[in-house]
Amino acid sequence: MAHTSPIKLSDINPTFLPPTIVAPIFAKSMESSAVMSLARRVPLSMSASTAVPVPLDVPTADWVDVGGRKPLSTGGVAIKQMTGKKIAVLIPVSMEVVESNAAGLWTQLQNDLPTAFARAFDMAAIHGRSMKGATGPFTDYLAATSKEVVLGTTGQSTGGIWTDLVNGMETVINDDWDFTGFVADHRLKPKLLKATSTQGEPIFVETTVPGTGAALAGTLIGEPVAYSRSVSGKQRRQSTSVDSGLRAIGGDWSQCAYGVGMDISVKISREATYIDEDNGIHSAFQENLVLLLAEAHYGFVLGENEAFVRYVATAGAS
Repeated sequence: MAHTSPIKLSDINPTFLPPTIVAPIFAKSMESSAVMSLARRVPLSMSASTAVPVPLDVPTADWVDVGGRKPLSTGGVAIKQMTGKKIAVLIPVSMEVVESNAAGLWTQLQNDLPTAFARAFDMAAIHGRSMKGATGPFTDYLAATSKEVVLGTTGQSTGGIWTDLVNGMETVINDDWDFTGFVADHRLKPKLLKATSTQGEPIFVETTVPGTGAALAGTLIGEPVAYSRSVSGKQRRQSTSVDSGLRAIGGDWSQCAYGVGMDISVKISREATYIDEDNGIHSAFQENLVLLLAEAHYGFVLGENEAFVRYVATAGAS
């Protein structure tokens, strides 16, 4: 019987992960990101700015006589410059796991990196902030819109939260944009599920799709809805994050574009130290850990922030 040698730590390329590992990580991060699930993907150049055409209007065609002058379209295209911005994450892994099965490193990365990347991307694209609250990498971000609806404004007898959501949609449509979906915080789910008509009948029955881990999971007033904790900014098991009060953003997602770099760089160390969220210093050597430092590149552009509306729990949230 042929004997297959176990994968050793020394077998791991310390510069780039193999494509068989990279592709699933990026696929899962796009599935986990609420913004990516609704925005359109465009090529991302890693060495220079990429001109991303964002349509501002549909080209106008008209009837013309045979041999007559052809009508000039009144549509326009804004050119937005997209550049790759780096996301990084440090993951401590037990040495025992590595020594017993170094392939488990790949499993660990495939499980943890997509969530980490998706959270950071959504926080930057929605709030223009990093996970620590600093200014984010992207010039454009969704919460910058001036359009806002405070949820709970409308009484039950006149439609309640359903009317609040439609009122926000109306502000976008009346401004001559399409309304093609929502990104929403998980805190909005129970509010939607508890909403009833004056006869006590549930109003929202398709806001979630059971059994799916994808961000895009259901519909809301007839449009797709994708969930992300980065909408509110309050992340699970992250003590430094705070709830901004933002519960959803809806609007014309043709105005958003993102790009993904297809190389994830990874550095591996058994001797380095790292600082945790409580400013505690840890030694990989002393604590018998392997440290994985992974870095990836994403880009994001927004054509017009007024093509979106904020839905907030309190006035002025962003």
